[in-house]
Amino acid sequence: MVRVAVVDRDYCKPSKCNLECIRFCPVNRSRKKKAIDLAEDRSRAIIYEDTCVGCGICIKKCPFNAISIVNLPDEYEKMLIHRYGENMFKLYGLPAPRTGQILGIIGQNGAGKSTSIKILSGQIKPNLGRLVNPPEWDEVIKAFRGTEIQAYLSKLASGEIKAVVKPQYIEHARRVLKGTVRELLTRADETGNFKEVVSALALEKLLDKNIGELSGGELQKLLVGAVLLKNANAYFFDEPCSYLDVRERVRVAKAIREFSKPEKNYVVVIEHDLMILDYLTDNITVIYGEPGVYGITSKPYSTRVGINNYLKGYLPAENMRIRDYEIKFRITVKGEVREENPYPVLAWSDMEFQYQPGGFKLSVEGGELHVGEVVGIVGPNGIGKTTFIKLLSGELKPSSGEVLITASNVSIKPQEVSPKIFTEETVLGNLKAASPQAVDPTSWLYLELVKRLKLNRLLERRVDELSGGELQKLAVAVSLARDADLYFLDEPSAYLDVEERISVAKVIRRIIEEKHKAAIVVEHDLLFQTYVSDKVMVFWGSPSIEGKSTKPLDLRDGLNNLLRNLDITVRRDQETGRPRINKPDSVLDREQKQRGIYFAVD
Repeated sequence: MVRVAVVDRDYCKPSKCNLECIRFCPVNRSRKKKAIDLAEDRSRAIIYEDTCVGCGICIKKCPFNAISIVNLPDEYEKMLIHRYGENMFKLYGLPAPRTGQILGIIGQNGAGKSTSIKILSGQIKPNLGRLVNPPEWDEVIKAFRGTEIQAYLSKLASGEIKAVVKPQYIEHARRVLKGTVRELLTRADETGNFKEVVSALALEKLLDKNIGELSGGELQKLLVGAVLLKNANAYFFDEPCSYLDVRERVRVAKAIREFSKPEKNYVVVIEHDLMILDYLTDNITVIYGEPGVYGITSKPYSTRVGINNYLKGYLPAENMRIRDYEIKFRITVKGEVREENPYPVLAWSDMEFQYQPGGFKLSVEGGELHVGEVVGIVGPNGIGKTTFIKLLSGELKPSSGEVLITASNVSIKPQEVSPKIFTEETVLGNLKAASPQAVDPTSWLYLELVKRLKLNRLLERRVDELSGGELQKLAVAVSLARDADLYFLDEPSAYLDVEERISVAKVIRRIIEEKHKAAIVVEHDLLFQTYVSDKVMVFWGSPSIEGKSTKPLDLRDGLNNLLRNLDITVRRDQETGRPRINKPDSVLDREQKQRGIYFAVD
């Protein structure tokens, strides 16, 4: 067996504990050569994998959950591609890009997807796990002899591959990039396709905007456009659809396929929106393992088969069970009748609102929300969703109509999440400020919210040390922990992997039902909406000019309404029940449009 021991440098804090992990280690007490000790600078613990027996005592004794030890079969060491450092993450195997096909990568956050892209794009040279004497490219290529990836790495090493990457976290770009959209795209343009890419991504109205004025979705499209304008032969897109509505996600997917020219170039996409990943890619590679400890790359599967295998938690080509449960999708096609409380907690008549004469105008159909009900909001960005919440909370007064039963206290999870939105330095401090119960291990709120989202391992962490996904889960937890009449969550799935999205959806439903409150969830991932929402409101119109919305509709009618406006048809996969986008003008697409069924759930 191969022992993989990881000590998280962000969690391990020897100065704040009594070092029981070292004192109680049976190897340290019985042998001359230790299995665990402090680093020379005493900043962290070090585990010696050759002498560690894997008893797990140090894991249980560590108060910060900083230690992980996993035993793997010996044959995996032959697949070892890269290790960042002593007692750090290990990656086994690499996805194999192919010309003529778009390769999708799916897996949990922290399992090695972004690391794989960094290696394939040449940002990191694989060290085969050798930290002291890392190999040269010739040795790396020889290690892959007889595999599909060898030819790609040979081209990468010789400089034949020019790679360009769309990064995962777009917030960094806002801080670094300066100038207008036009200036940045002009500088990026190496192909002469400026007008075509701008048109394909609908960026015409944004060209004279400064980067600091862009919304999250607009910035996302800018970065995708900049990558597509580069003259490269390997294109990598790390979560290109975050912050985009359904229409824009499909638009971006079409642009990637058209301008990256997969028929002659290498194209790789990481995306957690399974509908878009299914729509865009030809093959899927699953990266599985233990997040932050190790990741293993599967063989390639066709897109449908690969996604379904991932959801089922079993990879037949590897004969490997990667999860002990199957992810199934909850789809409600009828609004639930709440006999125990027939009276709404929120109600409004037909309303209109305009910010100023000639300014943005919103028209809303009358509706109501009941105790324990989650209503999803779908539609383009900039169409009045936030304005609607301000009307419900009383922050804005409608020019016609009224809020019949108001939400006097609203808890809001904003769209873009950064350390700046939190008032306290640590995860523990922010949760405690939201509700003391959220940090009480004996309370139901701690169990249902903090533990289910796995925030209990992060309590001592500073918020400025968290990843994008960790910040997202903290923002959801803080907003749900507050005492409020209405919970408004704006894009709670951004930067979360598939399993985390399902966990967040379950947490939202559970907390709303237990607190006997109501929630409105703005989310562009239709898979997430079908899982979390009882009903949906559809917004449409002209962004920043005029918006309209329906009343809360059951999922079938609401999503059918939305997809009709987008001219997109969706069917359910027979094996997993997940919604799948039909290819334009395919037989299924034409049949569903003829029947007027754009969202087929049966």
